[in-house]
Parts: sequence; structure tokens; C-alpha cells
Amino acid sequence: MHSTNKSSGNTANNPDINISLLEQVTPLARQINCLDIERIADVCIKSIPKLVRVRFASLYILDETNNILHLHKHNHPFLINKIVSLNQTPTPLMVMAIRSKELILVPDIDTHKKPVIKKSQRAFAENYKTKNCAIVPLICQDRVVGVLNLADKIEGNHFESRDIALIELFSQLVGASIGNIKLFEKIQRQAATDGLTGLVNHKTFYEILEKELWRSRRYGGQISLIMIDVDNLKKINDDYGHRAGDRVIKEISKRIKECIRQIDTAARYGGDEFAVILLNSSLIDASVVAKRMVDAVSKIPTAWNKKQIALSISVGLGQYDAQASPEDITSRSDKALYAAKQAGKNTVRIFESSNNSL
Repeated sequence: MHSTNKSSGNTANNPDINISLLEQVTPLARQINCLDIERIADVCIKSIPKLVRVRFASLYILDETNNILHLHKHNHPFLINKIVSLNQTPTPLMVMAIRSKELILVPDIDTHKKPVIKKSQRAFAENYKTKNCAIVPLICQDRVVGVLNLADKIEGNHFESRDIALIELFSQLVGASIGNIKLFEKIQRQAATDGLTGLVNHKTFYEILEKELWRSRRYGGQISLIMIDVDNLKKINDDYGHRAGDRVIKEISKRIKECIRQIDTAARYGGDEFAVILLNSSLIDASVVAKRMVDAVSKIPTAWNKKQIALSISVGLGQYDAQASPEDITSRSDKALYAAKQAGKNTVRIFESSNNSL
């Protein structure tokens, strides 16, 4: 969906112009080929506008999970939208470009017909000197990862064939790099998290615990650690099968996560064991959280093949200063967890420095 305007000068027959253009494009292509989103954004906002001779540029990144475009960087001296919903009505031009996966060139926003641009979609139109713009979907492997907007041609009132060729080239180069960043971040998340529950895994748990201990040594504070064991998981696996056991683990992990703050960390520590790091929480507060977890898990059974499976957990916890090692911390809370198991399960026990578990 783009303009067919032709350049008044045919650059294809002028080797000097083509060589000069290549000398400008090649270093930019090298800069874009990276995993640094800020470096890529700088090219989009500073270099590409100079190359195609426009005043303003804005880069939006697509959040596919929430169907939202987030403004990442721009060079406008005035207000523009920071968030654009893909479900917005009337449909914004950026959303049209995402759905069509095609460049939208607008020579005159007042008279443009395909698509017609309503005044309600042009809240900031008075801020621009000209009425032309290019809405550029950034594509990686046939999936849109973002949108680059270019507006206000400095010379002439339309995008020439040379501009269109450059814009389409960079839409692919920038799209590929942003797609690579998203893939790299996904792989990093997968390496750090447990595939079944989405909680951080055993390795990442220890990395976070060590980091928080270092922070406590430097800035002060204490850490509370909760260790959790799923009660009767072996019997659930034997009676209903391992898929039912996986369902139980997943459901319990969800309820545990709902009981903690965003600054806290919940991990799948082992097969049927979880660990939770609570930052800057008193032992009383940590005990309240632990009891809340026990209640949240036990109050509602989970359904499996039209049968109800009762759920419960045993919990051990303690509070530790920055001088304790990660191994000491987990070992002591684990002793409290063992005491909870011995006390009949579905309960909480606290590790005390006197080596008595209550």
C-alpha cells in the first residue's frame, strides 16, 4: 500500500549517485546488525531520516502478548502517543500497516483515500510542517516486530522512488535485528525459567540469592527464604498419572506467585519443591506470607478428568543476615520445612538460630 511517485532524476543511470548512496547505507547496515536496541533506535531516529530527508521519526516496538505498540524512541519536540493499542477504534495507520505488512505512504494526509484518515486519527497534525508521512512496518521472517514512522519531507512534497527503496530496505534490516533481539531475549528467559511453571529455575534462583546477599552486605537489610514442598505428590502421580502431577505443580506455582510482591522471587527449586526469596521482610511478615500460601493452596482443589484433587503444601522459612551463605540459608529453611512435614503437613514452621524449629 505505497505510493508510486517517481523520482524526477533517474539514479539507476547515475553510478556516482549509487556509489555515494552505497557508502552511506553500508555503515548503517553494519550498525543495525547487532543486539543493542538503543544502537538500532539511534539509526532509526537520527540516520534514516537524514538519508530520506525527513524531519521527524518515531520507533514503536510491538508487544504481541498485550497487542500494544510501545514508543521506544523519537525526535519530535512535541507530544506524541506513547502507547497505541492494536484494538483501538478507529484503526490507527500504524495498526493498518501491521495488519497489511505493507508500507503506507501518505503524500497528503488531508486528501489521502486508501485508507481514509479521519480527523480523530490526527490529534497532532498541526505540529507538522507538511502533510506527508511514511508508516513503515518492521518485519522479521514475515512477522511484524515494530513500526517506524517518518514525517515531514524536507525537500519536495512526496517520497521519491529512491526514498521508497531505502525505506523498504531498512524496514527489512531493522526488522531482522529487532526480531533477533526478541529471539535472544526469549532464549535467555527460557534458560532462566522452569518450562512447566514459568518460575525461575534452580540455577537462576542461586544467582539471584547471591546477588541479593551481596546487595544486603553493601546496603544493609535481611533476606527471608521460604522453602515449600508439595504434599503427597507421589500419591497423586500414582493415583492420577504424571500429567495430573504436572497440573498440580503448575497450579500450586500459580497460587504461590499470587501471594508475593513483584520484587520477590519465586523459584521451582526441585521436582516438587519451591523456594521464595522475600526482600526486606520481617520474620513476622514472612510468616504471614507463608501462611497465606498454605491457605491459598489448600482452600480450592484442582480438577482433573472430572475429579477433584485436594492440594496442600508444607512450608519452612527463616530470616538471614548478609553474612550467611546461600547454602546455609537454603539448608536452614529446609530444616524448618522438614519440621513442617513431620508436624503433619499443610502447615508452616520457622527456623530459629537456636536450631529449634517452631
